Amino acid sequence: MPNTDLSQKDGPVLSALDVLVVKGNRKVLEVDRLEVMPGEVLAVVGPNGAGKSTLLSVLALLEFPARGRVFYDGREVTRKDALSVRRRMAVVFQEPLLLDGTALENVELGLRLRGKKDQARETAVRWLERFGVHKIQGQMAHTLSGGEAQRVSLARAFALKPEILFMDEPFSSVDVVSRPGLIECFTEARSSCGTTTVLVSHDFREVAQLADRVVVLCEGKIKALGTPSEIAKDPVWGALAGNGQAIT
Repeated sequence: MPNTDLSQKDGPVLSALDVLVVKGNRKVLEVDRLEVMPGEVLAVVGPNGAGKSTLLSVLALLEFPARGRVFYDGREVTRKDALSVRRRMAVVFQEPLLLDGTALENVELGLRLRGKKDQARETAVRWLERFGVHKIQGQMAHTLSGGEAQRVSLARAFALKPEILFMDEPFSSVDVVSRPGLIECFTEARSSCGTTTVLVSHDFREVAQLADRVVVLCEGKIKALGTPSEIAKDPVWGALAGNGQAIT
């Protein structure tokens, strides 16, 4: 699939149709249709066990459903071309997945693996600076605090210039003092790049601050879809989504 500017598309950049995921003889996800529009932040919320992380894994092509199809840039993604499509994406998890080495080496690695060796160092340093951790670029990853490690993870993701960024509870493991600053850094970075983002969160206050649209998931099914204010105002779906409170 060619690398294109998805921000110029009128239709969805990512679609999931008739998706079914079964684990241990139990249906954990049943989605008839879900579309991600170019440049938006789409948040997925719901109670524990709702299937949020499973949905993100399917959309990010990290997991294939038992049934259903995923379309990226207007084309159906098969197992054969999934790897090439994943190289146009980036994923940030709740727990930073950093490898042995320094913070700088971790950010450089993704660029090198994607054939951008000549500009890896310059790009990595620039993104570490944007996320406020350039002063610890030479520090070993395993010595970083939770907040520092997640900043490095975000720097690594943005350095790749992904067409879509997937984030699974990226701020929940960061302490409450550091979290607002990290969210601000993320917001500024995403806004400047216009990166389409799918965000899983348990905290509706966070969602209201970041998202353009919200998907409310419960028992593996989409129960509501709308803007944060529309979801919050609905007495049923607002309560299910958290309606201004952390979902527990």
